[in-house]
Amino acid sequence: MKLIFEKSKEGRTAFSLPKLDVPEVKIELENELLRKEEPNLPQVNELEVVRHYNELERKNHSVDSGFYPLGSCTMKYNPMLNEEMANLFNNIHPYLDEEQVQGALELMYNLQKYLGEITGMDAVTLQPAAGAHGELTGMLIVRKYIEDNGYTNKTKVILPDSAHGTNPASAKMAGFDVVEVKSGSDGRVDLEEFKKVMDDSVAAIMLTNPNTLGLFEKDILEIARLAHEHNALLYYDGANLNAIMGKVRPGDMGFDIVHLNLHKTFSTPHGMGGPGSGPVGVKEKLKDYLPKPIVDINEDGKYFFNYDIPKSCGRLRTFYGNFSVMVRAYTYILMMGKEGLKFASEMAVLNANYLRKKLEKEFDIAYDEICKHEFVIDGSFLKEYGVKTLDFAKRLLDYGIHPPTIYFPLIVHEAMMIEPTETESKEELDRFVEVMHKILEEAKTDPEILKGAPRNTPVRRLNETIANKQLKLRG
Repeated sequence: MKLIFEKSKEGRTAFSLPKLDVPEVKIELENELLRKEEPNLPQVNELEVVRHYNELERKNHSVDSGFYPLGSCTMKYNPMLNEEMANLFNNIHPYLDEEQVQGALELMYNLQKYLGEITGMDAVTLQPAAGAHGELTGMLIVRKYIEDNGYTNKTKVILPDSAHGTNPASAKMAGFDVVEVKSGSDGRVDLEEFKKVMDDSVAAIMLTNPNTLGLFEKDILEIARLAHEHNALLYYDGANLNAIMGKVRPGDMGFDIVHLNLHKTFSTPHGMGGPGSGPVGVKEKLKDYLPKPIVDINEDGKYFFNYDIPKSCGRLRTFYGNFSVMVRAYTYILMMGKEGLKFASEMAVLNANYLRKKLEKEFDIAYDEICKHEFVIDGSFLKEYGVKTLDFAKRLLDYGIHPPTIYFPLIVHEAMMIEPTETESKEELDRFVEVMHKILEEAKTDPEILKGAPRNTPVRRLNETIANKQLKLRG
């Protein structure tokens, strides 16, 4: 495929401006501010631009083009209505006066309230730009809280060995030492191991529930009790909220801080770096530590940015967060309603368990019990056929299916984490099962097919280390 620059022909344009009908104005600029050379822009007509981007789109795999069972990422279908609603706000600017954006502020205020209700939290900030950014926000709130309360001995954050990789990174960035607690034989936090590392030096515990194995932490109430007994805070990684939305609330489990991934749970196209949005909710005792501003309403019913948060952990984002993602999430919540959100979670769990049961005879399910919205296959058995989980995942691409998350969580060997979400039909799930069995048969009879996969994609197998470190953005 040619780059759009390679299609450029001198003199071609994709637009035409009307003749100038106002007096020309000359602006004096300092010489060092003036461009010395013309920008290297492609000269193409409108049709070439449209065809170029359509061709690029067809080379990409997305939820719109095929099944995308990416575990722990909730790549669900995003209703087009969300996009239409987001487009309604295209013309507002963050520098506009509050009086001129009352509608946008009302949307943000209401979204704060809805997310607080869904999570069982008392106050919410919409500022963080993504999930990991929300984690860092939460950890900075923890730091402010322990400093404000004189807990100088609290230097540690506990997290399980099944945690998302961003959890220890966020805790470390906020200045805490990370203490890992092992999972038990059932894949959940080992309560006895937890008790061994839990003491007054712990500032917070970071947990995902259901965890990255798709299992609900059955001891969560006891964990919360022990945390609070030692004046530690319980932090909820909301990456897996899609499994429990409308069914149970983190705030009711004893969590003090929650981050959400609006771009996962509440539907926004994402992947490859964005766009994201990672709102953080807190219990009443922590609301004075939220980043500022938050959206508030005065006695006259006017919405405004409230900067009066004297103990705030600071400002985490320019302006007020990724507003277009907020619009999509708000639309999704209104469209689904309370019962609809609950039904979405139920279907996500049902679909995951449907796949688990369909695959358990031929594949080794790491923890083969009723799961939430995802489950993990242990791919170690593939070695007897001379292939690895990576080969299996690459072969899925040849059948038009995006590979699941692989080699995570780290506590499962050759892991393959599958999350079908609630938006796929039974027919598509059955097709996935059929493809999984077909590839397994290929592994047994002709493993070289898997080792050479993918074979039908625009780009064959890459050296993933070099691909990450030496970007080559050519067709």
